[in-house]
Amino acid sequence: MSIKLRLTIMSFLQFFVWGAWLITVGNYWFGTKQWSGEQFGAIFSTLGLSSIIMPAVTGIIADKWINAEKLYGVLHILGGIALIYIPQVDNPITFYWVIFAAMLCYMPTISLSNSVAYNILKNNNFDVVKVFPPIRVWGTIGFIAAMWLTNLTGNKASSNMFYISAISAVILGIYSFTLPKCPPQKLISEHASLAQKFGVDAFKLFGTYKMALFFLFSMCLGGALQLTNMYGDVFLSEFGKVPAYANSIIVKKSTLIMSISQISETLFILVIPFFLKRFGIKQVMLISMFAWVLRFGLFAYGNPSDGLWMIIMSCIVYGMAFDFFNISGSLFVETSTDSKIRSSAQGLFMMMSNGFGALFGGLLSGYIIDEYFTHNGSRDWHNIWLSFAGYSLIIAILFALMFKHKHNPKEVESFSH
Repeated sequence: MSIKLRLTIMSFLQFFVWGAWLITVGNYWFGTKQWSGEQFGAIFSTLGLSSIIMPAVTGIIADKWINAEKLYGVLHILGGIALIYIPQVDNPITFYWVIFAAMLCYMPTISLSNSVAYNILKNNNFDVVKVFPPIRVWGTIGFIAAMWLTNLTGNKASSNMFYISAISAVILGIYSFTLPKCPPQKLISEHASLAQKFGVDAFKLFGTYKMALFFLFSMCLGGALQLTNMYGDVFLSEFGKVPAYANSIIVKKSTLIMSISQISETLFILVIPFFLKRFGIKQVMLISMFAWVLRFGLFAYGNPSDGLWMIIMSCIVYGMAFDFFNISGSLFVETSTDSKIRSSAQGLFMMMSNGFGALFGGLLSGYIIDEYFTHNGSRDWHNIWLSFAGYSLIIAILFALMFKHKHNPKEVESFSH
């Protein structure tokens, strides 16, 4: 098997493990278990907490002591064991701790999978910039494939989704031991302080107004992403409570409809170089924020009959909302920070969006939906999505007014070629 094919399989399974349950866990929680919305918010906060705690820890372990591919494999096997136990859980508190254990194992594997791929490609004299993106695209395809499998096998609200995820995690864990060796790089100096080892020295970037503002907005948008992951599939499935819509494709194939979002994501990646060159980093980030407004606003007014086009359009817009901020934000960090702390700064960007953003987005949205938009066990989705759209609009307006960044075409030249 060629190196590229082996890494493609790794990338596919990496996100297949996640896609099997991430989008559909709400249906299991609300539909099958009938647990509360506030407690559900805490479940998604585990993604944030794990993203804050684990990547730096595993990064140090892989740098100093253990081959990266072996650490990667062990984490997937341990995560798979936790996922296998989830169907036995019969209360939300235990569910929280088991999913937290699974996420502590899973979240660091996202960055580890990149490290393993980069390492193997460089050791085999491949051009990483050219070869890695087509490999990474298969990760998104894996996520979509898992969503489709879960829905088409009738498991979008059943505990089987966790078995599908667990089995694929264990298979990936075992498979990773067959990958070429990625021994510790020992790039972290023996004399480095604890703060430097954990990348905490990047926090001094908060001393700069512009960077502090950027990281704050990253956190706010990270919260918006979690709202989509948490409630999108539940929202579509609950149209089934309306007799006129009970047998619609939206209800029966909700996860397939939601997967349009991930398909859109892969397509919008292709147009980012054009947008960055034409409009610049700030404008592309701003386009992303208004895309979030549109994403939620279209959901608010969509329905399975004459409003079907709005739901489809909302899923298409998601690709722009997600990609434009993540990639332009990463490029902003790349061009605005000192090379000595650049990787730590990129880690801080991910920590603010996927870590603190996911943490606060999960906890606050669960509380707000339960407290203000749930009446007699029924959720007022129209006003839920409108409130999320309003939140995104406020973020966009504040960003446009407060964040100053001059477009320099040279900054994005290397990205555009």
